[in-house]
Parts: sequence; structure tokens; C-alpha cells
Amino acid sequence: MSSLATSILAGFKGRRSIYSLSNESPISDERIEEILSEVIKNMPSGFNTQGTRMVVLLKEEHQKLWDIAHEVASATVPAEQFETLYRNRIAGFRAGYGTVLFYEDPAVFKPLEAKMPMLIDKFPEWSDHASGMSQLAVWTLLEAEGLGCSLQHYNPMIDARVSEQWKVPKEWKSKSQLVFGKPNGPPREKTSQPLSSRLFVHGK
Repeated sequence: MSSLATSILAGFKGRRSIYSLSNESPISDERIEEILSEVIKNMPSGFNTQGTRMVVLLKEEHQKLWDIAHEVASATVPAEQFETLYRNRIAGFRAGYGTVLFYEDPAVFKPLEAKMPMLIDKFPEWSDHASGMSQLAVWTLLEAEGLGCSLQHYNPMIDARVSEQWKVPKEWKSKSQLVFGKPNGPPREKTSQPLSSRLFVHGK
């Protein structure tokens, strides 16, 4: 196995959900931006449409995001559910250093609709594929740089407020929020289902 493949696999193994974070970063903001820029430039997308969009919130801007999440959740979720499922989790996310908001711009497929009408129903699916690859890449690379991350899905609950606060076009489709910061400890133990029920090789 090549050294490159070994390094990539090591990155995948190191990518874990880490929820206990501090508001520090072992790398510079410039390095974070460099990583995200390279992911955006190099991740594949259907017909090279390049619809992935990222909004990066650091430090006080990151805290504003989770203040909004707290405010929206406390006003819309039943009180008991908010106390048991939301309050502490949101506080934990707020304690981190930053959040990457992942979006997909559906407008990139508009020029293809007339050319390929038989594929219109597939465009959203392919957009999800592109976003998922970018999310995995960013998560893996940030953890390789010493950050801890967890992927959250507070959309669509916070979408309107986020769009208003950071001028995000309302046409963009919100996909996820990757919270990151300096980890306060190791990830939880991970268990895996047997490969025999998940991987099937024919012709070996």
C-alpha cells in the first residue's frame, strides 16, 4: 500500500465525533481557511457543477450561531425536551472554537435542466453526494490537524436566523454544521458491525 493511501486511511480512522471542546485551535485561522479552500476546489461534484458552499464562523461569530440555536430551540421545542436534549448540547457546541456551515446551491443545476430533463430528479441527490464528500474531507483534515469535531444538523430550525445574520442566500440548501475546537479528551469508544454483513467482494 502506498504511503499516500496509508496516510489517507489513517485520517479516516482518526475522524471521530468529539463533543467536549474548548474555544482554542491548535492551528491558525489562515490554515483553517486554506484547508477549506482546498476542499472546495478539489472535491468532485455532479457534472462538475461545484455547488458546495461553506460559511465559516470563528470565535465570537461561532458563539452567536449557538446563541441563536439556543434561542430558537428554547422557543420552539417542548420545554422538557429542550432541557433533556438541547440545552447542554448547545452549550457544548458553543464552547468550541468554530463552526463550518455546509450548503448546496441548487442554481448550479439550472443550465442542465433543459439539456437533461430526464435527470432532473437526480440533481438533488447528486448535490447531497457532493456535500457529503466535502463534509467528510473537512472533518478528516481538521482532525488530522489536531482539532476535535462533531457534525450537527440544526437545519432547518436555525436556517432563517442564520440567513438573516450572515447574509446567506435563502436559495442555498442547508446541509449540516461541523463544530470544531481543541479537544478536551479522547473520543468515545467506537463499535463496528461485522464486515461480513457490510462488504461483499465477487471475482476475487
